[in-house]
Amino acid sequence: MADIAVLDTPRLRLRPIVPGDAAFLLGLLNEPAFLRQIGDRGVRNHADAERYIADGPAASYQRFGFGLLLIERKADGAAIGIAGLLKRAHLDDVDLGYALTASACGQGYAGEAARALLEQAREVHGLARLIAIVMPDNSASLRLLQRLGFAYERTLPAQQAQPTLHLYGIALPA
Repeated sequence: MADIAVLDTPRLRLRPIVPGDAAFLLGLLNEPAFLRQIGDRGVRNHADAERYIADGPAASYQRFGFGLLLIERKADGAAIGIAGLLKRAHLDDVDLGYALTASACGQGYAGEAARALLEQAREVHGLARLIAIVMPDNSASLRLLQRLGFAYERTLPAQQAQPTLHLYGIALPA
């Protein structure tokens, strides 16, 4: 695995996802809010979760030097979500993505993780711009993106199994 930095914030630790996180990911990727707001990743059992890690985060670390990270709460070490920088083949810019367990939502964790990732994108990876894609009815995520300084740019049309998404962008200061 590429040497991926651990990010520490006042309340959180964001670290690379490893095969031992498969059970947590199996649960998160099948939560109703994840399925509704992000989509079905086809992860139905432990083996699927391990494959998701290998083909997704681990492959991204090797190819780009970044990817989804596991979010752990420092107070108790509990895994509460994932967040990271994603390079998607169908998008020109690097995408900021995040998802929390239902029990961790509404406590400011997504914003705390996202701010750390914005700083890493600029300082470590030298990115001048990031985007975020979001379902038009995901009001909590839309509010967070606006607080972070992202601005609506365009609507991505629905394609086959993918719904209509809104694309937001932000220029990162040099």
